[in-house]
Formats: sequence, C-alpha cells, structure tokens
Amino acid sequence: MMYAIVDIETTGGYGKRHRITEVAALVHDGEKVLESFQTLVNPDCEIPGYITGLTGIDQKMVEDAPFFEDIAEVLYEFLKDKVFVAHNVNFDYQFIKSEFERVGMGFDVPKLCTVRLSRKIFPGLRSYSLGSICEHKAISIKARHRAFGDAEATAELFGMLVAADDDGVVQALLKRNSGEAFLPPNITKEQFLELPEDIGVYYFHDSNGKVIYVGKALNIRSRFKGHFSGARKGKQAMKTAIHSISFQLTGSEFLALLVEALEIKKHWPKYNRAQKVKEANWGLYRYQDGAGYERFQVAKVNRFSKAVLTFRSHHEAWSYLLGKVEQYRLCAKLCGIQKTKGACYDYQAGACDGPCCGNEDAATYNEKVKRWMDNIQRERARLLIREKGRTKEEHAAIYFEDGILQAYGFIEASLEVDSDEEVLGYLDRVKPVSDTTPILEQYLSKKLSKTIKVLD
Repeated sequence: MMYAIVDIETTGGYGKRHRITEVAALVHDGEKVLESFQTLVNPDCEIPGYITGLTGIDQKMVEDAPFFEDIAEVLYEFLKDKVFVAHNVNFDYQFIKSEFERVGMGFDVPKLCTVRLSRKIFPGLRSYSLGSICEHKAISIKARHRAFGDAEATAELFGMLVAADDDGVVQALLKRNSGEAFLPPNITKEQFLELPEDIGVYYFHDSNGKVIYVGKALNIRSRFKGHFSGARKGKQAMKTAIHSISFQLTGSEFLALLVEALEIKKHWPKYNRAQKVKEANWGLYRYQDGAGYERFQVAKVNRFSKAVLTFRSHHEAWSYLLGKVEQYRLCAKLCGIQKTKGACYDYQAGACDGPCCGNEDAATYNEKVKRWMDNIQRERARLLIREKGRTKEEHAAIYFEDGILQAYGFIEASLEVDSDEEVLGYLDRVKPVSDTTPILEQYLSKKLSKTIKVLD
C-alpha cells in the first residue's frame, strides 16, 4: 500500500472560502519516502497579514507561482491510488478536495490522520500537535509552518507509527474510514457519495418515502456521516428506518435555516423532536423614565410586555444593543448596559453626549432613538434580501413581510430584471411560518449588508 503524506499552507481555515498558497506531498511506502512534490501556489486572492506572520509566505512570493489549475493534473496523478495522510487530515483534505472541485475535478481517496494514529499508538503524550510530538520523538522540522518542512516531519512520524503499530491500528482506521462502517443498513456507499458537499437542507425518508427527519448543513455529506459515526443508542431507530435521502441546495446558511424551519413545519418529521430554531426567549424592551428619556432593557420575554425585538440568547440581544448604542450615539447607561451613579463611562470617553448627566436634553436624545426605531419599522415592513446562490451564475432572492418569510427563489445572473417588484414575480411563495422571524432578526443583528433592501 502506498501513502501520500501531504501538508499545505493556506489563506485561512475553510476550504470552501479560502485558498492554498503552498502544497507539498511525499510518496511513502510505509517504510521510507520514495518521491516528493512541492510548490508555492498563487491563491488569486490577498494573503492576510497574520497568515504571512505565521508562514512567512507573502503576496510577492506567490506572484509568479502557478495557479492551482496549472498544477492540478500533476498533483492529481501524484495523489491518486494512494492513502492521503496528514496531521489533522481533514483540514488538508478538504482544501485539496475543494481546489480540485474548483477546476472541475473530483477527488475521493482514503485518508489517515497522524494525530489519531499517534493518540492510539503513542498514548499519554501531553500534546499531539505536530511541533510537540516531533519534539517528543526527536524529529527535526527544518521549516515549521512551511508545507515541505511539515510534510517531511509528518512522513518521519508516520514511519515511526507504522513501525510501532503492533496492534494493526493503521488497518483498523483505514477500514473504519472506508465510508461503509457508519452507513445505515438501507443506504449504500454509492448513495452516500452522491450527497453533495455543499450548503442545503436534507431529508431522510422511510420505506414508504415519508419524510422522517429534516436537517440543514454547511456540508450535507459530512453532516450525514456525523449523524451515524459512533451513533448513540438513541439514534439507532432512525438509522434503521432510513431508506433514502434527498436534499435541496440553498447556497447560503441563512436560506438553509429558513427552508429547514419551513420543512419541519410542513412535514412534522418523526425524528425532529422539536423545532431546531431556538425560541426567542430574550427581548429588548423600551420605556420612558420620569425625566422623559427613552430607555431600554434586555430581559426575558414575558406575555405582559411587548418587546421591540426578540432574540434567541441574552448574548445575541446584548451584542445587538451594543452595536446600536455605538451606531446612534446612544447612552450606555440609559440602555441598561452600564450601571453608574453619575455619568456613564462612555460620556467620560467622549462617546456619549451626556443625557445621563443632563448635558443632552430629552428631546434631542429621543430623536436619535426615533431614527433607530424608524429603521426597525422599515426593516420589519417589506424586505428583499439578496444572498449567494447555488452556483456563481445565480443569486438567491428572499422576501419578508413583517418579519416573516413569504417567498424565495434563485435569479439567473443573465436575467434582465428592471425592478425589485419584478424580482418578486420570479419567487416561489411559501406558507408563512413564525419560526422564520427569529432567524431574520439574528441575521439583521449581525449583517448590515447592501444586499438587504427595504421595499416601499
């Protein structure tokens, strides 16, 4: 059996969003390295400063380096028919796989993780990071956080692991990672591999085709596997009941959350024991004090008072309020964020105009609050939100009225649309579900985007 020991450097931590800047691979026969491949890669995007600080790879170094499509064929030939080995293998594997997908090439090979192997074959170490375990095993790393240096060290570590593997750990992990051990009895490996590694909503069906579970995922195939890898006793019944899987891609997590909420209410699946969207248990409350100043307070939702907005957690509400205090130059004390006897700390720092100490009159202060409330009212009227589509050739359009999802659809980039009202004509209407409101509120609290449009 042949192995490819791989290490990469990247512009960030997520293969679907970030890019590779350097790749190294060593062919290993279980005893020694037979050949190697290494190159810098032009990521066709900016390399963040903190990444340069970690790896030493800057924009100038990759300026004349090949793009991934230039090395794809050679790298594919180097890696195919081998077991993909890396330290924290899922990180390297997902990047390599994503890069191949960008150039229209499929990539699916067995993989092994030297972290997992080390934990089983060399138990009891204080840390299993590459630097720590190499120090413990006296393995020299010639260039830390550079692909070839780390790959060489990983290859040496892998040779030690294979030599010390008296219990067949390597073969056991390969068998476990073959893609079949975790599968439900009525789902084949081919069906599993047909699942996309993209964002969307997925459905489990029973033998009669009835939907028995609905979920959303950033990576549908990976999420499916996560359901049943080491499945607990409570999931065994669902595992046995599944006879088929279907899905719909959404392009964005926001739309996936919305569609999931709709589909759970539509099908009431047997194994969705509760709506996955956490209830909005926290509210932002508004009142006027004796001096005429508008005040705010974050508190638990109750049936006796109407909240301005509701949130799924105290932290979410608090973060939203802090942002609005800064945006509208409100007083942190009057918004319940600071508790001081005199002026708030923001006034002393020049970030508050002083309603807390009488230096800003109630009418002037309340006008700033009114601008905020007016914006909330506009946002809760008719909203048309543009999000990523399922492909680069389209975008998603999502329509809300009074905070509840009313319609959504996908608009081709080539389609000439003259107005927002015309866009609405291309969308599919849905049955309004109140569970979409907290999803929207969370989205709006985190994203001030030009793609959110308030319709008249």
